[in-house]
Amino acid sequence: MAMNNEGIIKELLKDVDFKKLTPEQITGQNGLIQQLTKMIIETAMNAEMTDHLGYEKSEKSSVSTGNYRNGKSSKKVITSNGEIEIEIPRDRNGEFEPQIIKKHQKRFDMFDDKIISMYARGMTTRDIQGHLEEIYGVEVSPDLISNVTNEIMKEVIEWQSRPLDPVYPIVYLDAIVIKGRTDGKVANKSVYTAIGINLQGKKEVLGLWISENEGAKFWLQVVTEIKNRGVEDIFIACMDGLKGFPDAVNAVFPQTRIQLCIVHMIRNSTKYVSWKEQKTICVDLKKIYTAPSEKSGRDALDEFAEKWDHKYPMISKSWKVNWENLNEFFAYPMDIRKAIYTTNAIESLNSSLRKVTQKRSAFPTDEAIFKVLYLALTKAEKKWTMPIRDWGAAMNQFAVYFGERVPL
Repeated sequence: MAMNNEGIIKELLKDVDFKKLTPEQITGQNGLIQQLTKMIIETAMNAEMTDHLGYEKSEKSSVSTGNYRNGKSSKKVITSNGEIEIEIPRDRNGEFEPQIIKKHQKRFDMFDDKIISMYARGMTTRDIQGHLEEIYGVEVSPDLISNVTNEIMKEVIEWQSRPLDPVYPIVYLDAIVIKGRTDGKVANKSVYTAIGINLQGKKEVLGLWISENEGAKFWLQVVTEIKNRGVEDIFIACMDGLKGFPDAVNAVFPQTRIQLCIVHMIRNSTKYVSWKEQKTICVDLKKIYTAPSEKSGRDALDEFAEKWDHKYPMISKSWKVNWENLNEFFAYPMDIRKAIYTTNAIESLNSSLRKVTQKRSAFPTDEAIFKVLYLALTKAEKKWTMPIRDWGAAMNQFAVYFGERVPL
């Protein structure tokens, strides 16, 4: 019966007296873990050689092939536990090439994973360099780190151009500002993000786009690309109050309903309000967006205007001007309302993206921005939950409201 991994490890360590070992003797340079790693790699390569030749080391080939084991060669390999020297078996014909550590490979894959993991957390090349030297006693060049992380760009390009679903009931659109270099000068870069809620009720990042600044014209390009990648219909698009933004979406998806983010409206409404009155203003605004129907919400807005227009006339004016793009959520039950009247779903993602970028004063290239953000959002996706708990009920509601546009 084959021994499981735990059994193999116990067998290898059965004669080790851990009470007599110091932490350095276990995890340090030439310590137990390094020796164990060396033993496992060399054992795996010897097994590969046996498979290559067709017979065990102690056996003779039943068929004379003219090829046999021909000593060993040494090679230093960087692993996640430091640098180790391994012995690679050779064959007489020079045909053997191990797969666990390939011919010109100088790093074990797990070591690359360490670099990528640190990069995903926003660590700079210099930070990663120092960390690897301090923890693993390994000196690596900036070029090596760049080469490892550059492999991510292949994934990014494939991910950014992948086909999308034909229908997304809800799509959130937002942008964050990150400092990057252009022609050697530091400048603000707007990173555009789109999250779709698919027909299974799960969140999915549709893509990342970078521009010199946020504007409706660039959002038009983003939405056009989303359509070109296979999206045929979006029921509701949730966004902030950027001028021309709703028109940009409707130019590509004319049937899409717009829901401006209530949270953004509140922030803009209280921007110039005295801090002593902000709490009261927020309480009165809440009566608008928590109203049971659009009519009662509009009545609450009129009451707000009557109470506050003498002091802050721009607040009610802003809500009235944008009302057609603010009132969409009134048509739905509470679960859907909560999911669409705020862009919290995408702002939560943007918050995690900001965390991994705040350690850098400026990114050297747009590619560097893409790599870090792609790795960060891939990590964030693993923790996501469904934004609407009873998705079946939500789909029924969408079917009532959007009719034949909802796929069977």
